[in-house]
Amino acid sequence: MPTIHVCPLSRLDDIVLETRASHLVTLVKVGTPFTRPVAIAEARHLSLFMSDIVEPMDGHVLPGPEHVEPFLAFVREWDRTAPMVIHCWAGISRSTAGAFVAACALAPERDEATIARALRAASPMATPNKRIVAVADALLGREGRMVEAIAAIGRGEDAYEGVPFTLSLRD
Repeated sequence: MPTIHVCPLSRLDDIVLETRASHLVTLVKVGTPFTRPVAIAEARHLSLFMSDIVEPMDGHVLPGPEHVEPFLAFVREWDRTAPMVIHCWAGISRSTAGAFVAACALAPERDEATIARALRAASPMATPNKRIVAVADALLGREGRMVEAIAAIGRGEDAYEGVPFTLSLRD
């Protein structure tokens, strides 16, 4: 069964090894130091640089179509024979938005609310970045349903760092 694993940067190497992931997405702000795990081929690693913000802010990069479009292309090219890991700094906002967006993109027949509830069940602290979700919603033609689904699960529990979790691409 294809799965997406979400984690903070601090757990990246462990999670890639534990899951035997073949693909990796890094969602961090410009200047964040990180090293691609040796188990991930360079061609199977997508790095996108954006701040964890929902409105423009001086000195920060607002997530936009220029981030979400290549993310969607990368996810769609994944053959799903081995897991994918998506991480950000804390494993709470950008990476959980990425997991939700990937699940919606790869299973267009699945209800957005069902996917959002599965995300919440997998991670009580997940607080998907609303800007990333809104941009993806528009690009995927989901007519606001992705935004509504994330609003319905509400903000996650307060945490400095998320606990790694798995999101299945099937019910």
